[in-house]
Amino acid sequence: MRIFMAHNYYQQPGGEDRSFAAEADVLETHGHTLHRYIKHNDAVGAMNKVALLRATLWNGDIYNELRDLFRSTRFDVAHFQNTFPLISPAAYYAAQAENIPVIQTLRNYRLICPNAIFFRDGHVCEDCMGKAVPYPGVLHNCYRDSKVQSAVVASMLTVHRARKTWTQQVDCYIALTEFARQKFIQAGLDGDKIVVKPNFLQSDPGAGSGKGDYLVFVGRLTREKGVWTLLEAMRKLGTVPLKIVGDGPDLPAMREFIQTHGLDHVDLLGRRKAEETLEIMKGARALVLTSEWYETFGRVAIESFACGVPVIASRLGAVAEVVSDGINGWHFNPGDAEDLVEKAEAAWANPEKSAAMGRAGRQTYEENYTAAHNYQLLKEIYTRVIEQRRS
Repeated sequence: MRIFMAHNYYQQPGGEDRSFAAEADVLETHGHTLHRYIKHNDAVGAMNKVALLRATLWNGDIYNELRDLFRSTRFDVAHFQNTFPLISPAAYYAAQAENIPVIQTLRNYRLICPNAIFFRDGHVCEDCMGKAVPYPGVLHNCYRDSKVQSAVVASMLTVHRARKTWTQQVDCYIALTEFARQKFIQAGLDGDKIVVKPNFLQSDPGAGSGKGDYLVFVGRLTREKGVWTLLEAMRKLGTVPLKIVGDGPDLPAMREFIQTHGLDHVDLLGRRKAEETLEIMKGARALVLTSEWYETFGRVAIESFACGVPVIASRLGAVAEVVSDGINGWHFNPGDAEDLVEKAEAAWANPEKSAAMGRAGRQTYEENYTAAHNYQLLKEIYTRVIEQRRS
């Protein structure tokens, strides 16, 4: 197949960027011709507000560029990962104008939530769910804590809902979990157009020893990731060692909390390279995934499974779907430090059971989240969409 794949990179690298690269690489590995079309949010800083609004609503330059590309090179499918804010939905129209089927991966909730994470003021928020005009997101400054920037996002969503872009210009959506799929259906997307295909690991890190002499948290240090629930639980746990891998806006306050409460057993490691992070995971008794927002997937969970390490996860959204309570990990009530303490103590006090759950996690990875398995799923999606267009 000849595949066009587009992605708008974020200023701070994250899971969406890694997932785009992994899918592109695996397609090329299997002999497909791939055209990577990339924009980067670093360019946003040089744009004035009017230019950014225009680009977000309808990037005419992108539309014209892609029309020329699609006329000169015949693609079997156009697969979009992230179009916000620079590529814009205009890219769908360029593909459809040349009769190229369009696929959009739903890596966040941007189409139905201005800040893309269903989280506001420390709690899950669905105030914009299903609204033709997502005005609550503007009232609450949900995007980058700015009314102006929130209005830009809300305008983009409103205009393209009115134009029926999301229903008429996209042939197929890929959700990462059934939970996410149901949220998009609840918001008004056609469920028949949404298929589920999870993220995967491009390469197998191999399982660790299964022994583990500490707990580990890996992720961005922000409130929605549940880091304050995590620290409160560690204050109650006493001496159970915890390694925290990651960076983010809450890091200074977390460092102060750790010093104030004498949490010598909590080690802030900062951002680490991917290979080093996986080695740290392999040495853990369990990984703690404390998210308090609707993760669209929870990539760190499958990384932990691949390392043979069980996961203590919030009983919330997609994370609760990926982690099976009592099989390859434990569920705890999101935001409940006492419940987290109970589950962490269970993992710490029963190394044999934790190791068995880690082996079950490894099996979960091998059955569902390898590159080979994911390639077959992606190929089937492409084939189906192409055949539907031809018929």
